[in-house]
Amino acid sequence: MEKKKYYVSMQSRSIFNEQGQAPYELEIEATDFEITNLRQLFNDWEEADQATFFRTVTPGLPYHHDPQNDRYDQLLKECYTLIYEWGTEDTKHHLNSFLQDLQMGHHQEE
Repeated sequence: MEKKKYYVSMQSRSIFNEQGQAPYELEIEATDFEITNLRQLFNDWEEADQATFFRTVTPGLPYHHDPQNDRYDQLLKECYTLIYEWGTEDTKHHLNSFLQDLQMGHHQEE
């Protein structure tokens, strides 16, 4: 399948076909199938985000003892992994600045 350029906003969990549609942070090149998968991952991430809300009303429960937060973190990492994999060189360079902090295992390119 042919790869096309897409513009991704992690903040709004959005993927755009055209650069001027809305603000974005990252550029990727992906197939239609890959974009469908990324959109589903964004949907799952949104659901996980909503599930973490209920934890906020439970006093005394540490962040690291909450499976909803674990799911949220896992999906966030999966999103960034795919975006890194499909990212343009500029996107990969940008992500390298903080991916190690997310324990993604990517190393800055020389």
